[in-house]
Amino acid sequence: MGRRRTALFLSAFALLFSAAAEAATLDRIRDSGVIRLGYREDAAPFSYADQTGLPAGYTVQLCQTVVNAVRAQLQNDAIEIKYILVTAETRFAALQSDDIDLLCGASTVTLERRKEVDFSLITFVTGSSVLYRKDGPANFLDLVGQKVGVRAGTTTDEGLKRALKEEGIEAQTVALESHEAGLHALETGEIAAYFGDRAILAMLGSKAENPANLVLSDRFFSYEPYALALPLGDSAFRLLVDTTLARLYRSQAIAKIYRANFGNSQMSDLLRATFTLQALPE
Repeated sequence: MGRRRTALFLSAFALLFSAAAEAATLDRIRDSGVIRLGYREDAAPFSYADQTGLPAGYTVQLCQTVVNAVRAQLQNDAIEIKYILVTAETRFAALQSDDIDLLCGASTVTLERRKEVDFSLITFVTGSSVLYRKDGPANFLDLVGQKVGVRAGTTTDEGLKRALKEEGIEAQTVALESHEAGLHALETGEIAAYFGDRAILAMLGSKAENPANLVLSDRFFSYEPYALALPLGDSAFRLLVDTTLARLYRSQAIAKIYRANFGNSQMSDLLRATFTLQALPE
């Protein structure tokens, strides 16, 4: 009987601890009056610092919509946003160390990453591709013996090495500290091509000194589903985030956010289908 009581006590304690962990984010926000959003400054048009230095981008706007939902649920319109700069290398560690509450970047959902953090409903769908110079290699197979740049600390880094191996191409991969550094290396001829998520490459190419000198490949080398990353095991907060996104997807608001960040670029059929499939009912 003593062992049974002990087992029941431990089970009850575990349930209480689990419930407390699940509510941790919203409780902390309620107590502090602050929600901390992690953002990147080099992942336009998803997450970047604008000309005034303020966080901006498609994913940042999605997070701002989540903040409004948090304010409504906690009945506190005075909850402040604290933006915390993260990098491709530090973003998930910032969640694990409780430095941020929500990651508003260009983060690909992978099963390996789900061991460390949770993810919301999918927020965008893209894939890795290649940006070339017009006077350089014309296609991926021409990269034999060339230097190919990629942003360090991203899934595209691994994707590039995998794509080169699958094609039997011996090329030197160069890990760069930012997408802007990759663009500079490409324009100055330090690398023959730059590998990255196609949506980011499209925006990057438009910022070049001479965009007409660059060519963006139509080929996709991977499937990259983006989502908002949040603390592992906090189901209450995740439900609020997913509910906010599902409501966006059921309305025209998501189209407005898309146009505000991608301009005249047409939304792909795949992305439209993604929003439709995730417009979950209440």
